[in-house]
Amino acid sequence: MTSPAPGRAIRVVTLYDDVMNVYADRGNLIALKARAAEHGIGVEVVSVSLGNPLPDDTDLVLIGGGQDREQRRIADELAAHGPRLRGWAGAGTAMLAVCGGFQLFGRWYRDASGIELPGAAVFDVTTLAPGPGAARCIGDLLATAEVEGVREVVGFENHGGRTYLGPTAQPFARVEYGHGNNGEDGTEGAVFRNAVGTYLHGSLLPKNPALLDWLIAAALRHRYGDDAPEARIESRPAPFAERAHAASAAVARRRSPKFEPVVK
Repeated sequence: MTSPAPGRAIRVVTLYDDVMNVYADRGNLIALKARAAEHGIGVEVVSVSLGNPLPDDTDLVLIGGGQDREQRRIADELAAHGPRLRGWAGAGTAMLAVCGGFQLFGRWYRDASGIELPGAAVFDVTTLAPGPGAARCIGDLLATAEVEGVREVVGFENHGGRTYLGPTAQPFARVEYGHGNNGEDGTEGAVFRNAVGTYLHGSLLPKNPALLDWLIAAALRHRYGDDAPEARIESRPAPFAERAHAASAAVARRRSPKFEPVVK
C-alpha cells in the first residue's frame, strides 16, 4: 500500500493486477497516479489479489484483462465480491474494467471450452466465445463515448468473446472504426453511473486524457461529495497524451474497418 500525499486524495483498489495484466493494462494505474499528481491529488493504492479481502470502501476500482486461463483463476472469487462491488458502483464509485475484467464484471462469460464463469454483475452484460474458427475482434479501435465530456476514445482490442448488452445496460461508446463488443451492433463496452467497462487496451488511460480526468473527477466526488470544493478539478493540458490520442485515432482510421452494422 502506498501512502496518500497531504491534501486531497483518493483511494484506488486494483483487482488481481498480478494476474490480469495483458497488453500492459497496469499502465492505467501509472497514468492515473501521474495525472492525479498534476492535479495536486494524492493516490492511495490498495492491491487486492487472490485470497485478499476487499477494503471497506474505495473511490476507484481498476481491473485489467486476461486470457481464459487467468479468468478461470479469479472468476469464483470475483463473483463472491459481486455484492460489495455492485454496492460500490451503485454509490458512485468510479471503476474501469478492461477486456477480461469487463467480461467478468458482467453476469457471466462462457469461454471457448464451454465453461460458464460467473461474473460480479456490475454491468448487465453477458459474453460468450464463438465456435471454433471464428475470427477474433482485433485491431485499433476508434469510438465516440456516450459519457459526458469524454468524446472520442481510442485503443487496441483483441478478444474472442462477444459481449451483448442486457435490457438495463448502456454502452460506453459507439464504434466508428473497429469491432467493439461483438462486431454486430456497434456498441463498445458498458457504463453504469461512474463504472466503465471496455475492451480497449493500449494501455487505455495514457492515450485518453479526457477519460482519465473523468475517472479522477468521479473518484473525487465519491470521496468528498458532489458539491464539495475538493471534488473539482480544473481543466489542464495533457500535451503528450493528446498527441498519443491523435496518433492512435489516425492509425485506427487508416488500418481498421469502418464499422458497418450487421444486418441479420
